[in-house]
Amino acid sequence: MANELYFQDATRLAELIRTKAVSPVEVMQAHLDRIEATNPGINAIVTVADDALKAAKRAEAVVMAGHELAPLHGVPFTAKDSYDTAGVLTQLGSPIFKGRVPDTDATGVARLKKAGGILLAKTNLPEFAFWIESDNLLSGRTVNPWNPDRSPGGSSGGESAAVAAGMSPLGLATDIAISARGPAALTGVVGFKATHGRIPMTGIWPRVPRRFWHAGPIARSVRDVALAYSLLAGPDGADGYSTTPLAVDSGVNAMLGRPLRVGWLVEPGFGLVASDVAKTVQAAADALRSAGITVEPVRIPVLEEINALDLLWKIQAMETKPAFRDVTAGHEDLVYKHVQAIFDTPDTSIEDFVTAEQQIEQMRDGFAQYFQRYDALLCPVTPVASHGHDATEFVINGQAVSSLHVMDATAPLNVTGLPGLTLRFGTSDDGMPIGVQLVAPWLAESTVLHLGALLESMSPVRHLHPALVGTAVAA
Repeated sequence: MANELYFQDATRLAELIRTKAVSPVEVMQAHLDRIEATNPGINAIVTVADDALKAAKRAEAVVMAGHELAPLHGVPFTAKDSYDTAGVLTQLGSPIFKGRVPDTDATGVARLKKAGGILLAKTNLPEFAFWIESDNLLSGRTVNPWNPDRSPGGSSGGESAAVAAGMSPLGLATDIAISARGPAALTGVVGFKATHGRIPMTGIWPRVPRRFWHAGPIARSVRDVALAYSLLAGPDGADGYSTTPLAVDSGVNAMLGRPLRVGWLVEPGFGLVASDVAKTVQAAADALRSAGITVEPVRIPVLEEINALDLLWKIQAMETKPAFRDVTAGHEDLVYKHVQAIFDTPDTSIEDFVTAEQQIEQMRDGFAQYFQRYDALLCPVTPVASHGHDATEFVINGQAVSSLHVMDATAPLNVTGLPGLTLRFGTSDDGMPIGVQLVAPWLAESTVLHLGALLESMSPVRHLHPALVGTAVAA
């Protein structure tokens, strides 16, 4: 029964608890046992909450007393180690913050707890949550559950690996250029980035800058990220970017009565894309078409004219440096190579900074024009499936490109603030998961969640887990 529990999604676990088919204690123990058995080989979990089992026992008492239960009552969840967690270590992947225990929960953590969720553990990340690989000097490297020689990505690689390996049914992640969607795709789970500001960033370090930074869930199913989004979104009175009520949605909830129109795009617009990734996107397009949705190949000129990652790097590196320098001053010997690379990046001139800002506005306009005709965009998440650790370049279709190219299909959504969902829809030539990305207009989360659920129901690989194909972890 335990393996059946730790590979259930959060929605199913909540249902089993609500109907008394299993107890919160059984669910929690199954995940604690799974962590003990598999985490040593994956290193996704960096801290287990001391009171997780006690909290499960309290949740069990509530069930037995017959009280009304919240949506996630008794369901474990994990949080990336950049989320403040009251009474539980939050160390940001840095020796500088070793031993740090916050007094209060981040808004996301507090909201999942209010919904009945139980904090199970904290997950690994790159130092300060700022790189495409999840490793650091404090807690080391996280590996991909499908193959330990491959990366789960970053910066939410610990979170995606934990969910993929059955150590957690639901996790809290962040996303500045790829950080939730990319790791989810590389490990074969579901990642969601809502419109910028929908989910408050309160209690996630650094407090500033956060105008391109997003918070969002990673889970095992689209219905789980939809449920988590419904619980996480909405103003909290502290994050000035979080101003739109959850009830405001311009997606399918407001468009029923006509068929959805979806464009799909691989190249050009996102640079080079591996053939197995391209085939997966086309397969997803064909699946949507077979379901009666209007689907056609498209080009978005602004993506061919402007590189979003270049803009993001010019702006975000400059805006992040002050916060990073403040906390590392006097601790320069404890700074890991990825943050050091930010410090080593030449300052952006004011002229280039202004140009980058204006190009971001052009990119927003380009997407606005696209969404006048289409309700959604289907595209790659990453140009390649999971790659080796510390990769500096990829060879795609015989051509070498920088490993930073891994963000070229995700960064446009961060600089523009558009919502995006990723889910697995294929397998690479060497057996690794391949995801696809769905994008909708601003405040149209219902569209990507609807299309994601539809694709998930048709996915040829939706039931596969690492343990079930005999790779990195044992069943």
